[in-house]
Parts: sequence; structure tokens; C-alpha cells
Amino acid sequence: MVEKEKEKEKEECEPSKKKKKKEEKEEMKIADLPGIGPAAVEKLEAAGIFDLMGIAVLGPKELSELAGLGEAVARKAIQAARKMMDLGFQDGLEFAEKREEIFHITTGSRELDNLLGGRGVETKAITEAFGSYGSGKTQLGLSLAVNCQLPLEKGGAEGKAVYIDTEGTFRPERIRQIAEAKGANPESVLKNILVARAFNSDHQILLIDKVGELIKNGEPVRLVVVDSLTAHFRAEFSGRGMLADRQQKLNRYLHNLMKMAEQFNLAVYVTNQVMANPAMMFGDPTTAIGGNIVGHASTFRMYLRRGKKGSRVSKLIDSPNLPDNECVFFVGAAGVNDQDSGE
Repeated sequence: MVEKEKEKEKEECEPSKKKKKKEEKEEMKIADLPGIGPAAVEKLEAAGIFDLMGIAVLGPKELSELAGLGEAVARKAIQAARKMMDLGFQDGLEFAEKREEIFHITTGSRELDNLLGGRGVETKAITEAFGSYGSGKTQLGLSLAVNCQLPLEKGGAEGKAVYIDTEGTFRPERIRQIAEAKGANPESVLKNILVARAFNSDHQILLIDKVGELIKNGEPVRLVVVDSLTAHFRAEFSGRGMLADRQQKLNRYLHNLMKMAEQFNLAVYVTNQVMANPAMMFGDPTTAIGGNIVGHASTFRMYLRRGKKGSRVSKLIDSPNLPDNECVFFVGAAGVNDQDSGE
């Protein structure tokens, strides 16, 4: 009996030790690394690197250029960051525990939520919606920006939204309309949506670093909407001769989005433009812009189109854990929903 009690005590102590270790890792800052002084910290933060993970994944040459350090000092700092982070493998059970941190943000439509696994758009993932104009991509983004502020029990994430507008589609009056229809205070809802108008692809890329700064300054960001992902890249890199450059830049941008989603446990929702594939003889010729690079980077991909009697149809094209399926939803005064409002 005594031995069994001792074993139980050991088991109870182990999780608390793990928690202490996690807390210690979280307390460690960039300034704690050898050779990283206040000036180097400032330069790194200006480059969008705020934590040990940002240092651990860099190469010595890259870190020395960003922070103005010698390569030998940069190498030591990277090694120290990797030791502190304890980078390596973990078993499936530990990974499953980490997955419990994920939040879900309701779309406003039960049908659309079910298509995405039952609870809506999830954090630590990129959800992409592509379709022609008027298919409901922007309306879904605006609805999510409002819904992410809801309490957890109502399908929200109790956080703020960042809206990166590349096409001038963000409308405060539409947010007010959705908020009023949901019985929320329109002014406070608007206050919790941080909007930036991106004027070119470089500006769009820079705004991702700004999200890291907002979170570091205490903003509880739970959602980043990019509407649309490819508009500037498509306009600035035209023709086959510039295709490789465009795809490389787009690839780097998507990797930064995914890293940000993982690092800060937030949801990323992106809208994407389409084109008609002239080689398609039969069926729907609509194809998403960005090719395989966008397809592989997105965790969940949805194709939106207009349906009958004012409805919208969403088809799940790709997901790591859900079957291909489709559903019908509507867009009304309260944003995305399941009922035809007759508007």
C-alpha cells in the first residue's frame, strides 16, 4: 500500500515538474542569450523577432546580419536558444495535449461550421476561401472578425481581430450592421478590429511583423484576416517571366503567416482570387490563383460559389483531417448564417 501511494505521489509530481519547466522556458527572453545586448534586441524586434523560437530557427549568418553581431557570437546565441527551447521530437500524446490549446471561431453558420469540423475556423491554421466576386469570401471574413470577439461558450475566442485589407473591401458600416443584428455594441466591436490597408505586396508582408508587435504590446489578437491574399502579388508580378519570383515571394509570405499562427495561437483566414482555366473543356473552369504553393500552405481550403435563391455553396477542397464535402449557407444582416433573410 505504501509503495502504491509513493508511486501516485511520483505521478502527481511529474506533471507539476513539466509545468515548472514550461514556465521557465516561457520566462526566458532574447536578452538572456549570450552576446545579445539591448541594441541587438532592438534590431531583432524591428525585424519581427520577439522570442527564443525566432532565434532558434535562424542561421548564424542571418542572425549576424539582423542583429549586427559577429558570426561566432550569433552561433553561440542560436545554440543557447535551441537548448532553452528543447527543440526535437515529442510523442503523440504530448502533441495531442498541445492541440488542446486550440480555439475555434464560429462562422455564424452551423452548416459551415460542420463543414470545418463542427466548431468553425481553428487557430494555429490557415483557412483559405477562394471563389469569384460575390461568392461571400469577404462577408465570411467580416463575420469572423465580429465572431472572434464572442465568449468561448458562444463560439468565439474572446479576442481581437486584425484585418489586412488589400482591395479596399473593409466597411465599418457592415461591421456595425452585423454587430447590431447579433445584439452587440457596434462601437466596441469596431474598436476590437485593427484594420490596415496594404498598398503593395511589400507593405502586406511588413504588416505581418506588425501583428507580432501588437501581441507583444498586450493586444489579445486571435484572428488575422487577409482580404485578399494574392491581389497585389498578381498585379505586381505579371507574365510568365515573373511567375517564379512571384511564387517565391508568396511562398515566403505564407510561411510567415503559418509561423505566426503557430507561435501566437491565432486563426488565419485568407481570401483568394480565381481565374478561368482555358484548358478545362468540361466542368467548372474556376481555378484559384497561387497554384500549388497556396494549395500546400493552406490547412483548410474552401471553394465558394453562388447557389440558388440567394444562397452560397461552400465546398471543402482540402483538409488534413476532414472528408471532402459541401454545404449551403446564406449572407444576411447578421453576416454569414443558415437562414435566408430575404434580402
